[in-house]
Amino acid sequence: MSVSPNAAEQRSKSGIVRRIAISGVIGVLLFGLLWYSVFSAVTAALVASGGTVVLVAGSSASDALESLFDMLANIILGILAAIGAFFAAIFSIFD
Repeated sequence: MSVSPNAAEQRSKSGIVRRIAISGVIGVLLFGLLWYSVFSAVTAALVASGGTVVLVAGSSASDALESLFDMLANIILGILAAIGAFFAAIFSIFD
């Protein structure tokens, strides 16, 4: 059985979107942590953006890092989905 080109392209686009989404989440979390702990906002932004770029570039270059990055994306996005479902359930009670 061969995979159709559309299905392969769909999976490729999905992987890129997930990688970009988790990169944004990691960047924001790193920025918030650094800004809250020690650095000024500008220094924290520079370090967070640099760290995020290194993660994305590394995941594009290395298969092992890509699989770790994909696992991290699954975990973080799963947690965010569970939190969203929890709040949706709470707010649906009041309808």
